[in-house]
Amino acid sequence: MKLTSKGRYAVMALVDLARFNNINPVSLRDISLRQGISLDYLEQIFSKLRKKEIVQSVRGNQGGYVLNKKAKEIKLTNIFDAVDEKVKTVQCKKESKKGCNGKSTKCLTHNLWDELENHINDFFEKKSLEDLVQDNTERRI
Repeated sequence: MKLTSKGRYAVMALVDLARFNNINPVSLRDISLRQGISLDYLEQIFSKLRKKEIVQSVRGNQGGYVLNKKAKEIKLTNIFDAVDEKVKTVQCKKESKKGCNGKSTKCLTHNLWDELENHINDFFEKKSLEDLVQDNTERRI
């Protein structure tokens, strides 16, 4: 199982945004410089985040982005969903009649990987942006 850079960068950028959200809108340029993420890539990510109403843009000289909700209300699963990131540990579709190997049955370890996927998704459902901001703050002290 591997998250793409899109999912990882979306989380990184939103944690950065959450750290500065109370002061002023945060520009993508600032996030790009602090996190080492391409500005073009951030614009693509934030377009998706805006469509899913996780962030909103603020126009003007001091413009940028702000969170649309409190950081504790934004779960990692919300972020992954917004950028079309899927956490999958099995190749087959759960509802499919076909098995993992294109045969009529599931592979011998299907249930193991399916259970792992459930644990991972449950973990991401419990973690919020606020948790990550606090973790980062505690490590810096």
